[in-house]
Amino acid sequence: MGKKRKHSEANVPEPTKKDSDAPERPKRTLLGWKDPAPADTKESSPIFRNKEKVLITCSRRISYRYRHLMLSVVSLLPHAKKDNKVESKESKGATLNELVELKNCSSCLFFECRKQKDLYIWMAKCPNGPSVKFLVNAVHTMEELKLTGNHLKGSRPLLTFSANFDKDLHWKLLKEMITQIFGTPKEQRKSKPYYDHVFAFSIVDDHIWFRNYQISVPHNESDKVDRGGLDKITLVEVGPRFCLNPIKIFGGSFGGPTLYENPFYVSPNQIRALEKKNKAGNYAKKVKAKTRRKRHELENPLEVGEFADMWKE
Repeated sequence: MGKKRKHSEANVPEPTKKDSDAPERPKRTLLGWKDPAPADTKESSPIFRNKEKVLITCSRRISYRYRHLMLSVVSLLPHAKKDNKVESKESKGATLNELVELKNCSSCLFFECRKQKDLYIWMAKCPNGPSVKFLVNAVHTMEELKLTGNHLKGSRPLLTFSANFDKDLHWKLLKEMITQIFGTPKEQRKSKPYYDHVFAFSIVDDHIWFRNYQISVPHNESDKVDRGGLDKITLVEVGPRFCLNPIKIFGGSFGGPTLYENPFYVSPNQIRALEKKNKAGNYAKKVKAKTRRKRHELENPLEVGEFADMWKE
């Protein structure tokens, strides 16, 4: 038998080197041959892309009306992410900042309920701030209102602000924060690329009032709206409704130095205490009136009439 030839002795053909000067072969695709894209000689300038994402969560022991309001806000913002409830403690700021970082968000809306009566909303830019604390009044959810307006879920809103927002510095800061949080970024994954509703923010009595309107356009063939014919476009309210009373603006996220404090703010606890004092004052007035009446009856007794004992036998 012949000896087996070792692998080392086998003549292995050397791999042929590609000529660097040869043109690259185009790739073949389903639609045909694809020519290689020409290399850009000029450096392209970086394009800003809005990647705003909002984390929306609430505190424990929140009432059902405020929870429905939070769910309505989540349905209005396609770039929002909802998370589990957070314990409302002094350390909630660090917990929420960590949650925002884990969810890859840049802003946070925290619905904090106190005594199952008062609702506060924290609006914060994480992790460096600023942040605002609001007291929420006049809450009306979508299910409660039952309005006729209706718009597509996930469509981008138009944000409108009253002229009062350009009056003072703290209103300008609130306008910028509301624009960043409530404005849906362009080409967001869950959003639709057109506008069919309006978010209206107006300042009345140092409160921010929120309304949501559908842009209603006639759809009949004969009643098509011409370009620029805005007189036929109407606004139909959708909901929800709520009123924001700013309390404080902080320099950091959920805390930090105080940039602005509302001098006209009165806490709900003080309002309830005043109402109790008024009720206690009314009760004291009733007791005093009863004692005064008894004293008057004792001091001025009725005289006995001549026919008083007629029927007593």
